[in-house]
Amino acid sequence: MLLSAIEARIIGCLLEKEVTTPDQYPLSLNALTLACNQKTSRDPVMDLSESDVQAGLDNLAKKRLVSDQSGFGSRVMKYKHRFCNTEFSDLQLSKAETAVVALLLLRGPQTPGELRTRAGRQHEFKDIQEVERTLAALAGRDTPLMTQLAREPGKRESRFALLILEESEAIVTSAGSAPFSVASSSQAASTDNDERIAALEARIAALESRLDALEN
Repeated sequence: MLLSAIEARIIGCLLEKEVTTPDQYPLSLNALTLACNQKTSRDPVMDLSESDVQAGLDNLAKKRLVSDQSGFGSRVMKYKHRFCNTEFSDLQLSKAETAVVALLLLRGPQTPGELRTRAGRQHEFKDIQEVERTLAALAGRDTPLMTQLAREPGKRESRFALLILEESEAIVTSAGSAPFSVASSSQAASTDNDERIAALEARIAALESRLDALEN
């Protein structure tokens, strides 16, 4: 299952809106186009026409990842995903896993901290460790859904990318991959604090030495 950029945006929007605006789900073509082109919570921001979105929906229908339906008494066609957690899909995800996958579809590679901050409307993660456990579960499936990218210079956390995107190979090739081992943010913070404390102690020791020299 590989998704183009437009297909990924469509599935991500359907997953998101199913949770955040259930009264409006399934989505009409117009509503889905607006969701795809949203200027917030999307990276990159897209400017898709309804024709672009319809073409993406047609491709997803061929992959059996979306279905359409018309409401009672309405001629407007609406669309819902069959990506996961349906009787038509072998892919069953927890609420936490679904939220992470949706965010990665909508915003590309992200760190555990970014995922926790941005997931609020879809799933409230208790702490960063819950995000890390969710990432580990997605990476540890029989067919892994995501991979950990090599840490960028100057960054404390590694980013994570989905493996179900056509562009994933380019992302992994350019950024590099790393053995899956989520570095706990709490551990990173602890290490940083230890370094700061050591530096302060060194400065205090130097000041005490200078003070002793002046008194003598």
